[in-house]
Order: sequence, then C-alpha cells, then structure tokens
Amino acid sequence: MKFLGNVLATIVGLFVFFMILFFGVILMGALFGGDDHVRVKENSVIELDLKEVTNDYGGQFKFTDFDYFETKHDGVSDILNAIEVAKTDDDIKGISILNNESMLGMAQSKEIRRKLEEFKKSGKFVVAYANALTQKDYYLNSVADSIYLNPVGELDFKGLSSEILFFKDFEDKSGVKMEVIRHGKYKSAVEPFLENEMSPANREQMTVLLNSIWNSVVSDISKSRKISVDSLNSIANSLGARTPELAKQKHLIDKIAYEDEYHNAIRKALKVEKNEKYNKVSILDYADKVAKTNTDYSKKDKIAIIYAQGEIKSGEGDVTYIGEGSMRRSLEEARNDEKVKAVVLRVDSPGGSALTSELIWREIELTKKVKPVVVSMGNLAASGGYYISCNANTIFAEPNTITGSIGVFGALPNFHPLATKIGINAEQVRTHKNASGYSVFEPIDENFKGYVTESIENIYNIFLKRVAAGRKMTVAQVNEVAQGRVWTGSDALKLGLVDKIGGMDMAIKHAATLAKVKEYRTENYPEYEKTFEDLLRGFSGISMFQSKETLIKEQIGAENYQVLERIRKVNERRGTQVIMPFELSIK
Repeated sequence: MKFLGNVLATIVGLFVFFMILFFGVILMGALFGGDDHVRVKENSVIELDLKEVTNDYGGQFKFTDFDYFETKHDGVSDILNAIEVAKTDDDIKGISILNNESMLGMAQSKEIRRKLEEFKKSGKFVVAYANALTQKDYYLNSVADSIYLNPVGELDFKGLSSEILFFKDFEDKSGVKMEVIRHGKYKSAVEPFLENEMSPANREQMTVLLNSIWNSVVSDISKSRKISVDSLNSIANSLGARTPELAKQKHLIDKIAYEDEYHNAIRKALKVEKNEKYNKVSILDYADKVAKTNTDYSKKDKIAIIYAQGEIKSGEGDVTYIGEGSMRRSLEEARNDEKVKAVVLRVDSPGGSALTSELIWREIELTKKVKPVVVSMGNLAASGGYYISCNANTIFAEPNTITGSIGVFGALPNFHPLATKIGINAEQVRTHKNASGYSVFEPIDENFKGYVTESIENIYNIFLKRVAAGRKMTVAQVNEVAQGRVWTGSDALKLGLVDKIGGMDMAIKHAATLAKVKEYRTENYPEYEKTFEDLLRGFSGISMFQSKETLIKEQIGAENYQVLERIRKVNERRGTQVIMPFELSIK
C-alpha cells in the first residue's frame, strides 16, 4: 500500500510540475513576447474589415493575482483614432473596405463613416468591395469614392422593420406566466407577457423610432451618392436595387466586378504592376500600431474617457457589461487626478439594474462638482443608460442614437398554473405575515405586489427627479416625454433630453473647452481587475481554457448565440430594472 501511495504521489507530483511548467511558458510568452510592432510599408492601403470590432472600447485589464497588465486596441475608438492618424501618414495612400461584415450599431457606423469622410478630404481614396451587401454595411460603404459589387451578389435596400413576439396565449396554455409590474405606458419590454398584440402606444413609438433612424441613414447616403431622399425611398419601396445591375442603374453602386478586378483597380491607383502585390495593412494592426506609438506624453493635461458599455449590472464590470466596481473606481481616479481636467463618459447601454445606475449617477454627481463631465452617447443610452447620463454638464448624441426610455419595470416568473396542472402543491410555514415574500409556485400575494409596485413607483419618481435636475426641467416636463418612451438622438435634441448632435470627437473638444485647456491628451478608463483564471480563458488557442460563451458561439454561430444571450439576460435580471423595452438590430 505504501508503494502504491508513493507511485501515486510521484505521478501527481509530475503532473503538477508539468502543468506549472506549461502555464509558466504560456505566461512568460504573454509577458515577454517578441516584438509584435506593426511596420507599415510605403505606398500602403488600409483594409477595413470590422467583423472583429464589437465595442467602443477594447479594454484595459489588471490581473490582481500577479503583476500583469494588458490593453486591447480593438474598439471603435481605436478604429477612429487610426483613421485620424492615417490622414497624415505619408505611407498610407487609401482605405479599402473589403467584404466588411460589421456587427456594429448604426451610431457607431455613423461615427466611422464621418471619419472616413474626413479621410477623403485629405486627398486619399476610399474604395469598397462586397460579395453581398446588407443595409447596414451599405450605409458604411456608401461613403466610398467607388463601390464594387460581385456580379452574382445582391444589395439589401428595403427600409426598416421590427417584429415582436407576444406570449400571452402561450402563458395561458403552458401554465408559465410572468407577473409584471411597470411604470410607463411605453415600457413595452413586458408587453409581450401581457397582451397578444402590440399596443397603440408601442406601435406609435416603434413607427416614430424606425422612421427617424431611416431618415438619418438615407440623408447620409443621399449626400454621398448624390441621390435624392425621395429617390432612395422609392428604390427601397420597390426593392429597386436588389440585383447588381439594378443597383448600378440606380447609382447605388459604381461597378459590377470580381474581387481580382477590384484589386487591379487599387494597383492602378497605387501605380503598382498587375502581377505585383501591393502593400496593405489591416485596420486592427494599424490601430494597434497607432495606439502604441502616437500618444504624446509631453502634454500634461488630460481628458479622461470613461467607457460605459453593455447592460448595467452589479459587480466589477467588463467590456461587455457595466459594473459599479470599475465605474466607481474610474470616476474616483479621474476626479482625484489633478492632471485630468475633464471627463467624457461614453455611454452605449440599454440600461439594467436601477440600484447600480443610481450608484454610478452618484459618482458622476461627485465628479461634476470637481471638473466638467460630458456624455457622448453611442448606439444606446436608454433607460439606465440615460439615468447615468442625465446629470452631465453637456450631452452629445448621434442622430440615430437610441435614448430616453425613462421608465421602470419588474417581472417575476410564476409557475402556479403549471404546478396545479401537473399536481404540485406548495405549502408555506412562516413566523410573520410577509416572511415568505414571493413564491413562483403560488399566485402573487396582493400585499407583496403592493410593496413591489410601491418600490417601482418610488424608483420612477427618483428617475424623474434625477432627469429634471440634470436637464433643468420640471418633473412634469420630464414625465411628459418619459413613460418609458424611446427616442432617437435627433428627436431627443428637440425634447431637451440631449444638448448637441455629434460624435466622440466633438464631445472631447467640448470637454476641453469647458475645462479651458488647449493642449491635452486622452486617457482611457476603466481598468478592469481580473484573476489568473480569467487570463487562462483568454488564450483562445487552448480550447480547454476557452470560456463557455466562446465555445458555444463557435458551435452555433454568432447570430444564434445572440438569441441565447437575450434569453439568458432575461433570466439573469434581478431586482427593479431600468432597461430599454426592446432590442433593435439593423442589418
């Protein structure tokens, strides 16, 4: 037995040794990896493909178990910065938008589009090629000097629509229902559980919202392609650009060609022989190079850019969700740093936890007493996303930003009808009247419902007061445009919910003006705190350490994974929610 014990101990020891050695090599490679600096050759073209860009901010990560720090430069902000630098980079002659399949929202696409327009003014070219074009990708490509489409490709240009599923009959038949308590006649996140069809109020807000976004899209396309808005709407109505031939006839594209012909045209512009390769660099590689080499540290004054992206939840936070841990720490650091003269809060969030939203609001309120705070709204700054924006000195939004949704709701699953059908009966024993709270197996207690309703009404009233104080409006005025209704940035400007239309660049310049500084550099926040286990998951080449999310996405595809994510988020939400009433995905 002792012999077997010794053998087992030896085997375990060897296993532990080799595991430590293996992870040590990986860690040393991560910490002291070779020079990965991107070198851009003369006469180069940037290839713009945004399919791997999903957030405004790539993120900074501090691993608390050991001294390791990582910064990612794959956010929209990095792309914008890279295009800005490329304008004056003598080695860069143009930008090629090649089979771009972007997952970005419309406001993010508009910011990149605006930056590409500025790039063209430098005298350099922007060209685009696609095998097929969605509406969203065409919106970005339409800024190009020349647009190429594959001879057997297609262009999807048909306007916008929204489809919402309703579950009331399903609840009645299945015995699984949602107990809903809300404030705001437009707070339609819970409407599918209450009705079998869309309410007039919800239909009204959806119609106004989609028309406002579409008008922003066709206005930009009209300017770039020199086609009237009326003509574009006529094309959309008749599907008049569905084939490459029709698209060219209607002047939505310039050339029908294969990709090799497209590359030959770029060679000609660069004066490179047909049989020679031309120099190119991916936008992410170029963005990484710019981020590592173009910061001017001689400028002492700083503008802090704090990114709030994703759903608002409790906890530390990450690039995909907003947590009070990283947000409160970032705001505190920025306001206590004497070199930071102003703060720009970049918000891209549908909202979430009411409590966390209030905690972040408080930190912004404290920061605003020390230095200016300017909000730059991205795709979404709705519900809780608006809550954390409303007390800024100035709020910027894009015309197609989705904002507002000032309302509150709570939804509790209830299985009592199902339990009754299948013979399950729940019995409770309690010491006090309200001790048992809520049971999913019993009908909702009216006393409990009254307390939850009281809580929601209280949070809604606090929300109104926060907005009223921040926007210098009366509570009655806010209530008039609140009720959970969602607005675009252009409509929010008319209602006084935002101050100016513009992107991140304008927000940063305005923050500098408020702070009375002319020479400054920007510094990004948050810095997310991670553990060694989080680091191991980051090595995507080692499947055993891939996150379950990454593995599922690889197996079922990105779009199907998004559907699962929506279901998971509904199940995850706890406590009172200030969250946008629907998800809007434009393709």
